[in-house]
Amino acid sequence: MIGNNNILISAAHLNKSFKNQKVLNDLSIDFRAGERISLSGPNGAGKTTLIRCVLGQYVYKGDLKVLGLNPQTHHEEIMREVGFVPQIPPPLKMTVKEMFSFFSKLTNTPTDIFMEISNNLGLLVNENLKKPFLKLSGGMKQKLLVAFALGRNPKILLMDEPSANLDPKAREIFFDYLKNFNKDALMILSSHRISEISVLVNRAVEMDLGVVISDKTILS
Repeated sequence: MIGNNNILISAAHLNKSFKNQKVLNDLSIDFRAGERISLSGPNGAGKTTLIRCVLGQYVYKGDLKVLGLNPQTHHEEIMREVGFVPQIPPPLKMTVKEMFSFFSKLTNTPTDIFMEISNNLGLLVNENLKKPFLKLSGGMKQKLLVAFALGRNPKILLMDEPSANLDPKAREIFFDYLKNFNKDALMILSSHRISEISVLVNRAVEMDLGVVISDKTILS
């Protein structure tokens, strides 16, 4: 189910605190299908916390709908439609081969698609199939996670500092993928490298201290 005006993510009076520190402060914002959003702000602004609330990973106060659903009670249903690249790769013990199989079944996506993107990014899949994800270099982990996010063709693409560990060649190929990504999908790129992603976005949202301090439409 998708809300009015193709709103895919809707937050109203969203609050999240860790101990006594308020990280999201009565935040209200909507994100729509087809938008390419840069989400920027200093460390501690609340960017990653907002993303993790959307993913259903944090308990929060306020109202949050993702594809018209509550991410806390409909986590699995939402995650079938969301591609996510975290800032810090998870410590998974599965081998690369097992991960291809897992994500293929989870998203009903042919393994070949994930492998093709991984190889295009320079991962050298066949040489690393038996390696545990945990043992890969930071760049290899990032390439694999990017492939799993892009290859499933999600309705929502969330990326938290997605190019941080990529070498220049892989970064160039990665941005080509983003330029040609499904135009009906919502893409949110959280990055400190605003100049790098500026050519991709049509809306720039800046956060600080848990609130939106700037929200601008960018005309191409």
